[in-house]
Amino acid sequence: MTYQSTDTRSSGSEILPVPITEERPWVVFSACRDKDADIFFPESRGQEKEALAICATCPVQYDCLEYAFEADIRFGIWGGMTEKQRRRAVRRGAGAIAS
Repeated sequence: MTYQSTDTRSSGSEILPVPITEERPWVVFSACRDKDADIFFPESRGQEKEALAICATCPVQYDCLEYAFEADIRFGIWGGMTEKQRRRAVRRGAGAIAS
């Protein structure tokens, strides 16, 4: 799979959604699809908890996390993991779980 960007923000800091493609049909089932994307780029612990709670109920959480690892997304909460958790997982070699 090839992705065009590792940042989900445009140059104007607008948060862009994960596009639905043949490679990512799971997006239509995501628990976050109708939520404000700003929640997943938290500025407070409260927002982070809210985002993680949504991820915890998501039927495609693993697919989302796999996408984040494959696309090397470095910002925001994806697949129930914070930026820090994903960086730690990559350092420990857990990024391979998404392969």
